[in-house]
Amino acid sequence: MKKTLLLLSVMFIVFSCKKEASQEDIISYGSTITQDELKEHLYTYASDEFEGRETGEPGQKKAVEYLKKYYETLGIKPVIEGNYFQNVPLSIVKTPEVSISVNGKSFKYFDDFISQSAAATGTISTSEVVYAGYGIDDEKYSDYKDLDVKGKIVVIKGGEPKDKAGNNILTGDKKASKWSNGRQAISSKRNAAKDHGAKALFFMDVELFNRYSKFYKQREEKGGSKSLSLPAKKDGKTEMYFFLINEKMGKALASKINKSTKTATAATKLEMNYKSISVPHPSENVAAMIKGSEKPDEYIIISSHLDHIGISADGEINNGADDDGSGTVALLEIAEAFKKAADKGHGPKRSIIFLHVTGEEKGLLGSRYYTDYDPLVPLANTVADLNIDMVGRIDPKRKGDRNYVYLIGSDKLSTELHNISEQVNKTYTNIELDYTYNDENDPNRFYYRSDHYNFAKNNIPIIFYFNGTHADYHRISDTPDKINYDLLENRARLVFYTAWEIANRPERIVVDKATDEDDDE
Repeated sequence: MKKTLLLLSVMFIVFSCKKEASQEDIISYGSTITQDELKEHLYTYASDEFEGRETGEPGQKKAVEYLKKYYETLGIKPVIEGNYFQNVPLSIVKTPEVSISVNGKSFKYFDDFISQSAAATGTISTSEVVYAGYGIDDEKYSDYKDLDVKGKIVVIKGGEPKDKAGNNILTGDKKASKWSNGRQAISSKRNAAKDHGAKALFFMDVELFNRYSKFYKQREEKGGSKSLSLPAKKDGKTEMYFFLINEKMGKALASKINKSTKTATAATKLEMNYKSISVPHPSENVAAMIKGSEKPDEYIIISSHLDHIGISADGEINNGADDDGSGTVALLEIAEAFKKAADKGHGPKRSIIFLHVTGEEKGLLGSRYYTDYDPLVPLANTVADLNIDMVGRIDPKRKGDRNYVYLIGSDKLSTELHNISEQVNKTYTNIELDYTYNDENDPNRFYYRSDHYNFAKNNIPIIFYFNGTHADYHRISDTPDKINYDLLENRARLVFYTAWEIANRPERIVVDKATDEDDDE
């Protein structure tokens, strides 16, 4: 009995003496993220050996093996038991076989229309279409007000309404809103029709049609599309047919399309046969995790995309050192810092998932698969996503003022997350946090253009860390020798310290600005 009491007393003393990590401890762990190790990783990861890491191609397979082996070396376990890879079932979407006639007159693919969706094989036969003006659905102006388009064929045109002074009604000045700004107009008008239940959308915009049809036709002549798509979700919903069309076809569908914006139903006979063509082209996300010591069922995700744009038509390799080799190697170093802390008894209270996603360059496909198809942990238990995409360079606009990073989205869903981010930076890294691209009216719309967005649309607070674009963006000149490794080191440490604080604070951060927005780019 005395031996038992003595043993219990010793155990009590041991556990009583176990201390929380001090600020000095935290700094020491963050300091293990070094320029030299980041550089060593990146000169391998963004080398010619990895062939530009194009999604689903051999170089990308080499990249995921590199990541897997490093996590094995660190002793960080996979999220999926026994497997670091989350298989992502992508397919190459080829040019569909489509025949369309309007009032008995046939129209031709490339010459008159092109498909902008990965819709399933099917047919349409109808004697009426709904003309929905500009196809805008906004608080300030909506073509869909009191207009029923559910299950119907919708025709719209490009542009947006103006006042008598020639200003755009939605912006109040000459500046175009997202409803008439290039590819933003395509995604915005597509989503509006989709949200209202349209079966098919025909979008007449002469400039956009000419640009895209020319590009698609040239691509077809050079061997076809490399566009990738996820499989249709098994949720009972069907993908909307979506076409860009020329003026001739627009006028055939809705005779008053050029003269009026007034919505109306037109007696138009439309016959369509659509055959989708796709080829399987599987890829992988890589996911590793350090389990939380006190709240293992709450998760912080730190993400970066592992892919890039591959080999150019002339055989030159796009190494993608900044995009997103910089985010990838930062994530590896952050993982190592957390593991060193855990090995010294300072493991995170909440679980940390290190998530490398594929297909970002093809439309945020890997992160979308994770959030919308197969979350590896419950989204409801996911506290935050810290996404790192291009953090190794300097925006030319910031030359001479280099100690900065653009932060996007920190305040979109959680005031608390934004405040934590600010305080952590003041305490540990002293980087200028530049919110230029966080502006809702920023025309670049970067908030919608990296993998964090698929978490944000599910009401998971996010921060997107970004250095801005530069002349080497998506060029063969994006190479490891141009990375500013001192900046990469400090930015990676900022992400580490922020994740540390979120993971170890007593209460989960609060979502106080939930959103139902869905805006695919």
